Amino acid sequence: MSVGELLRNINKEDITVPIAVEKAIPQIEKLVSAIVEKMKAGGRLFYIGAGTSGRLGVLDASECPPSFGVPEDWVTGLIAGGDIALRKAVEFAEDDEQQAWIDLQTYNVTSEDVVIGIAASGTTPYVVGGVKTARDNNMITGCITCNPDSPLAKQVHFPVEVITGPEFVTGSTRMKAGTAQKLVLNMISTSVMIQLGRVKGNKMVDMQLSNEKLIERGIKMIADELKIETEKAARLLKEQGSVRKAIDWYRKHA
Repeated sequence: MSVGELLRNINKEDITVPIAVEKAIPQIEKLVSAIVEKMKAGGRLFYIGAGTSGRLGVLDASECPPSFGVPEDWVTGLIAGGDIALRKAVEFAEDDEQQAWIDLQTYNVTSEDVVIGIAASGTTPYVVGGVKTARDNNMITGCITCNPDSPLAKQVHFPVEVITGPEFVTGSTRMKAGTAQKLVLNMISTSVMIQLGRVKGNKMVDMQLSNEKLIERGIKMIADELKIETEKAARLLKEQGSVRKAIDWYRKHA
C-alpha cells in the first residue's frame, strides 16, 4: 500500500473502536457503580496490566491527581516488570501468575479496594493471577479485555469486554485494542471522579495548579463562574489556592 492507503485503512479500522466501546457501556456502568461505592467508603482503585495495557493503566492513574486534585494513592497503576517496563519491555514479566498480588501487597490492599485487570487478550498470567487472588481475598474485581469469553473475564465480578476484532497489523494490540482500553479507562476514571464530587459542572475545579497554563485556566474558570473580572479572579485564586476554594469563599463573603 501507499502511505495514503496505509493511513486511510488504519483509520478505517480505528473508526470501529468507539462503536465497540458503546456496546460495552452497560458493563462499564456496573463496574463504575461498584468502584464509586467502594471509594466513597474509603477504598482505592488499582489497575494491573502488562505491556501496552499496563502502560495505559499507569497513564490513567497518574492523571487523576493533577486533573481532579485527589491524593496520589486513590488510583494506582501497576505494570508487570515494574516502572522500568513503562519505557522498555521486560522479558517474561507478564508470565508470573503470582507477581501482581505481590505488587499489590506493597500497597497494603484490603477488601475495601477495587482491582481492575487490563489485558487485550484476556489471558496474560500476571493479570489473570492478580485478579483471581484479589477476588479470593474478598476484593471487588473488574477487567478490560478485547477478546470474548476470556479467562480474565471469567475471574472477575465486573468484566468489560470490548470486542475490537483483528488488528491492522496482526496481533499488534497497541492499536485498536489499546485505543479501546484508553477510551474505557477515560470513561471509568472520569465518571468515578464526577460521582465523587471532584468536578463542578464540567470543570476540573480541584485540578492541581502546577504550571502557568493551568493557573490561567483556573483564573478563567473562576471569572466565568462568578462573573467577575480576570484580575479579581486571579487574586482570589492566589489567596485561596484552588478554584473550588476561591469560588466557595467568594460566594460566602461577596
